[in-house]
Amino acid sequence: MDRSVFHPERAQTRPRFEVGDLVEVYCDHENDQGERVRGWLEGVVVQADYKMVAVQFNRPVYLTNGWLIPDQVLWVQQHSEQIRPRRRRRRRRSTKK
Repeated sequence: MDRSVFHPERAQTRPRFEVGDLVEVYCDHENDQGERVRGWLEGVVVQADYKMVAVQFNRPVYLTNGWLIPDQVLWVQQHSEQIRPRRRRRRRRSTKK
């Protein structure tokens, strides 16, 4: 019985995320007040292949078991529901009179 993890048909498809992409990852992190929360955090893809994506953040990030990730780089599967493209945030124009 072959239980190989490698799937050649997936290797030939284009990855969902590439290096330099801005993404949001659902993870444990610190908010502006220094409290640990779970939610969507914006980061940048620093490494990617057909299966995994490495995302680096500007805030402290934690594993689900509570360990702090020292280099603030979290690995996520390419097709996970825990990662999505960054959503554009609309800024209101200031009305100067």
